[in-house]
Amino acid sequence: MATISVKSKKQNTFDAIVIGSGISGGWAAKELAEKGLKTLVLERGRDVKHGDYPTALTDSWEFEGRNRILPEAVNRQAKQHRTGYTTSPASAHWFADDIDSPYSEDKRFDWMRGYHVGGRSLTWGRQSYRFSEQDFEANAKEGIAIDWPIRYGDLAPWYDYVERFSGISGTIDGLPQLPDGQFLPPMEMNCLERDVKRRVAVSFGGRPIIIGRVANLTQSHNGRATCQYRNRCIRGCPYGAYFSSNAATLPAGYASGNLTLRPFSIVNSISYDEEKKRAIGVKVIDAETSEVIEYYAKVIFSCASAVASTFILMNSVSDRFPRGLGNDSGELGHNLMDHHFKVGAAGISEEFGDMYFRGQRPNGIYIPRFRNIDRQSMRKDYVRGFGYQGSASRTDWARGIKELTAFGSKFKADMIAPGPWRFGIGAWGECLPYHENRLFLNPKLRDKWGQPTVTFDCEWKANEYAMRKDMKVSAVEMLEAAGLKDVTPFDDVSAPGMCIHEMGTARMGRDPKTSVLNQWNQVHAVPNVFVTDGACMTSNSCVNPSLTYMALTARACDHAVSELKKQNL
Repeated sequence: MATISVKSKKQNTFDAIVIGSGISGGWAAKELAEKGLKTLVLERGRDVKHGDYPTALTDSWEFEGRNRILPEAVNRQAKQHRTGYTTSPASAHWFADDIDSPYSEDKRFDWMRGYHVGGRSLTWGRQSYRFSEQDFEANAKEGIAIDWPIRYGDLAPWYDYVERFSGISGTIDGLPQLPDGQFLPPMEMNCLERDVKRRVAVSFGGRPIIIGRVANLTQSHNGRATCQYRNRCIRGCPYGAYFSSNAATLPAGYASGNLTLRPFSIVNSISYDEEKKRAIGVKVIDAETSEVIEYYAKVIFSCASAVASTFILMNSVSDRFPRGLGNDSGELGHNLMDHHFKVGAAGISEEFGDMYFRGQRPNGIYIPRFRNIDRQSMRKDYVRGFGYQGSASRTDWARGIKELTAFGSKFKADMIAPGPWRFGIGAWGECLPYHENRLFLNPKLRDKWGQPTVTFDCEWKANEYAMRKDMKVSAVEMLEAAGLKDVTPFDDVSAPGMCIHEMGTARMGRDPKTSVLNQWNQVHAVPNVFVTDGACMTSNSCVNPSLTYMALTARACDHAVSELKKQNL
């Protein structure tokens, strides 16, 4: 691996520059380097080599306060703290400092960020699902926003490609709303999950419950070890048992001999040559020294995350692009989406008292979308749909805390024995792309390095709120039909951003007048700039998006290299 010293010469030229090293950036780095391009990866945070995960092997009792969130974390990570888990001592080091890197909100938006090599590929939930043909067609059929410039058939071979490399475990289910993929053997459901699956299918006309499709290895794969069922994935996995840039794509890129990494490199803007009508490089602020450095390349991939890539484009102004690079349509920063969630139900089972499970499976069950997928499932109160994630487990000894006045052998035996089985599900729903949901630059609030920051103006609307009612009611119906007792619904309405699936702010489209990117993820007016992170999304389905980012990135890299060979870039 080559790493550029901050003291090296200020002008460096490469074939390709990749901005960001997370899920999309790691794939761009691998693909471009393996295809023979001398590739520079610019990461705004520190270097993290695979295995350099400081809390991965730490037990809960070894943390100060037994993993209690410390006041200093809350003080410096007030917005990162909103999730309730990102600022624990086990994972706070993976998330941004809100004082050094602030943002503002006209309406609340929970922007969870990680500034280090690997980005959120080290902390993602790893649920890996394909978009369906219905997802790519929905905008056009319903007359909402703009049409995707691609269809499922365009991306299907690239889903195959990235799944084979990444290692996704799952089952073949034959569902048109959730296309099958190239899977490793699935993880197993436990006894209550299997029972609920059977009962729901009987009660709801065959409605499927499947094991989650997850980027955790169930067998050794591409030199990486199998999952150890520790369920500490957010800390980083020293076994490489889940897909991350650090464990998978970046090592592949380094093996080509064509990849160079520069950490502590904050990309401030992309430089545009008005005569060539091309981008010629990027301007970087060294995060440690504040030195401004320029790097040059024939092709640039922005994979910094939806918000960060849009910031870079907005901050790249010139006479040709006074509103931001490639922003002829005025759509840059608009159509901000996330998934709405934190709604569902949970219940208790009186069965299987003599059964338990082994290990801490880092996965759960998945109930694929069953609304608005055919004539029988159409709703009049909202469009699109949702899926559920959940699991069953046995409650533990903490159930006895309220009776700590008890004593003796019977009390001790009760506290050693596991409690009853509990089954819970939560829904993930699609958010429509609204032009008025947006982010924009705020020159009045500057970060530690003097850059403008972003302000969010985004909210859920009537379609999402109508969907949430059905999300809750349907969860209760299924759990009660499955024989669970004391079924309790919940609807903890959270702000956009909390699901950490932000996307849509530099959307793909056919018409440069209504979109920022074309069908190959190229900026319409600057074809040697590609954006393949969440910013490119034209709609957001109801499934986790990371697998789609991977496939789009691999596809765009293949196109970029082809165009370079033709001297079109």
